Amino acid sequence: MSLELEPAASVAPAPLREIRGPAALGGGFRRFWSLTWMVAITEFRLSYFGSVLGYLWTLMRPLMMFGVYYTVFTQIVPLGKDIPNYPALLLMNIMLYQFFAEATSNAVQSVVVRENMVRKMQFPRMVIPLSVVVTALMNLAVNLVAVFVFVLANGVPIRWTWLLLPVALIPLIVFTTGVAMVVSAAFVRYRDVLPIWGVFTQALFYASPVLYTVENTKEPITSVLQVNPLTGIMEGVRYLVVDARAPGAITSWGGFPQALIPIGIICFVFVFGLWYFNRQAATAAELL
Repeated sequence: MSLELEPAASVAPAPLREIRGPAALGGGFRRFWSLTWMVAITEFRLSYFGSVLGYLWTLMRPLMMFGVYYTVFTQIVPLGKDIPNYPALLLMNIMLYQFFAEATSNAVQSVVVRENMVRKMQFPRMVIPLSVVVTALMNLAVNLVAVFVFVLANGVPIRWTWLLLPVALIPLIVFTTGVAMVVSAAFVRYRDVLPIWGVFTQALFYASPVLYTVENTKEPITSVLQVNPLTGIMEGVRYLVVDARAPGAITSWGGFPQALIPIGIICFVFVFGLWYFNRQAATAAELL
């Protein structure tokens, strides 16, 4: 009796699934924030490891800048003679701009510096630039303690609006985070970002009301300042902390609806930074 073997039924190959590379976000909010905080606090401690003065350098650098600018613009070029509480305002503005410059400048090389971490570990890549911003924010918190001591020493009266300072800093943090995401992702592919950004931060310092106020400028400088997102932020902090007669954020941006331009820039930079960093995150390890 002959046995005939039936031909085996052909099995269709399983469809190939796309394997996605590392993303900017993922793993749950709790894990994401824990990693960000761990990296930020570690970086904060290592920044001054082995230094004799330690954390005091966080305060001394902007204080030394303040000493130079205050001497120049009150004794040599009397730029601040007509500005109420100019010493307190100058120190506050330097601290705010120092936060922006420190966070964005350190973020430029943050992904490249952590090359081994990016190549070998699976984690949300957004942790890297965000931890840089958090570290700079911790430095700002330490500096603001000294600023308020200086503000009181200059005879500025205590007002309830001081409690609104954290709210006024939210646009600065959002804008700084967006810029940090853009420059950190761009530097992985374009190494020219580092020197270009160094020049840009220097130019932006003088294009922001750090050493002067908006009402003391003339056209066309005033119109340029009104587009700068940092203008309203600094003038808003000035109104809340230093001088109740200051114009405030919206007025410094040119009033409504012109203020929608710098507000839109802040929102656009953050959203674009999030999109661009997430797009580059998957290929970052290949480019390093």
